[in-house]
Amino acid sequence: MTDARHALLAGIVDYAGLFPPASLGMPEVVANYASYRASGDAWMLGRLVVPVARLQEFMAALDSDREAAKSTEGVPWLLAALGGGDVGRDVGAIRSFNDRHGERAVVDVLECKAADVPAIASIGAAVGGAHLTTYVEIPAASDPALLVAALREHGLRAKIRTGGVTPDAFPPAAHVARFLARCVAAQVPFKATAGLHHPVRGDFVLSYAGDAPRGTMFGFLNVFVAAGVLVRGGSEADAERVLGDSDPHDFSIEGDVVRWRDQAFSLADLGRLRHAATAFGSCSFREPVDDLAALAPT
Repeated sequence: MTDARHALLAGIVDYAGLFPPASLGMPEVVANYASYRASGDAWMLGRLVVPVARLQEFMAALDSDREAAKSTEGVPWLLAALGGGDVGRDVGAIRSFNDRHGERAVVDVLECKAADVPAIASIGAAVGGAHLTTYVEIPAASDPALLVAALREHGLRAKIRTGGVTPDAFPPAAHVARFLARCVAAQVPFKATAGLHHPVRGDFVLSYAGDAPRGTMFGFLNVFVAAGVLVRGGSEADAERVLGDSDPHDFSIEGDVVRWRDQAFSLADLGRLRHAATAFGSCSFREPVDDLAALAPT
């Protein structure tokens, strides 16, 4: 048995400390990921995100960090590799990496981008038989129905960018709701990335720079609960309302139920939700975890 907190949030944060706004060096990212794996919050930790082009740099950093290297013994680290544009070459590099280092670190997820149906078909052909769960970041500014249908046809998953380090990097809630609705309708699992450091939508500093701009960021609870509303048969407009909700008192996790306003999501609902909405990438692991702990009630 599990509780609602674990059903909703287990393995939900893919740690992407190499990327903005954190932009940490590889040794620090490796040390951080090792410490998160050893922490009491490890149950929320997903994969470590590393570009395919930096996999050997990752192994060098892992080998030079005694504590991190020790943590891989018997329990290999799971990596999500960010492709560089040539998917066939990326798949070859991943296979070589796994053959050489698979007892300590395994790339089992590939992430790449495509803007049209032919590009999605090309990715599908390149990863066919590679036993890699593959997420394809697609544009959401226009209706992605055809792109999502192509992802389903080729056995691929979807990825949406939900923010960045400038206000204009955040898509409108209507575009996110439409993306979620298309994925749920087509039964295409998805993940989100960028701008989801906090549980609930609000006005936050967008980077760690001293002169960083502020902007409205989506909350990861908003995104995942919105997906849950759709999975239960709610409308795109319903999902948009969840995405736009900035009142933390509207969200709660209590016992075996997650609530948004007057809606309650059971463990069975949460299982279906997490089949649809798998993870989100964040350059910070502690911010989502610590901000969630500060919510009341949880």
